[in-house]
Amino acid sequence: MADQENPETTPDAEPTAAEEAPAPEAAEEQTAPAEAPAPEAAAPAPSEPQAPQLTPQERRVAARAKRGRRRASSPEERLEMRKAKATARSRRRQQERAKKTTKGEGTPPAEHGTGSPQVRMGKVVSDKADKTITVRIDIAKRHRRYRKIVRSSSTLHAHDEANSANQGDLVRVVECRPMSRTKRWRLVEILERAK
Repeated sequence: MADQENPETTPDAEPTAAEEAPAPEAAEEQTAPAEAPAPEAAAPAPSEPQAPQLTPQERRVAARAKRGRRRASSPEERLEMRKAKATARSRRRQQERAKKTTKGEGTPPAEHGTGSPQVRMGKVVSDKADKTITVRIDIAKRHRRYRKIVRSSSTLHAHDEANSANQGDLVRVVECRPMSRTKRWRLVEILERAK
């Protein structure tokens, strides 16, 4: 009976092992077909170069068809499309205008145009003219190629309403509307008085 039990247990053990062994093989077989289409998917790629054999006009037509847009063929359809685009443009412009007026972005400051005005700091060279000062702006920049510091200066005329700045003062000026042929700047503050 022991001999009979052993053969029974042995055959039982073998089928379970046989069932387990084919399962991984089956899994490999299942993954193998999944991998097999991938090379086949790569195979149609060489057939794509046949597409560029189309003329440029045919390619444009195909691209439009792919996007789903169709060019208007009759004059009436083109006129309708133009009208639709015109109404969309006018609606967008009205929205932009309304947005500018509500936020106050569209109205430039009274003294300066759009954008932030430039501010410069310099020394008063002359205050002889009435309500006008001449300011020297000293500039020190490093040369782009030779890396040496290059010093230069420029002069500008600034409006001084109260005639408060004197020669030698360190002042801050801001860009403003043209006040005369040469005056485009206005005195903001006197940083340091001359001694």
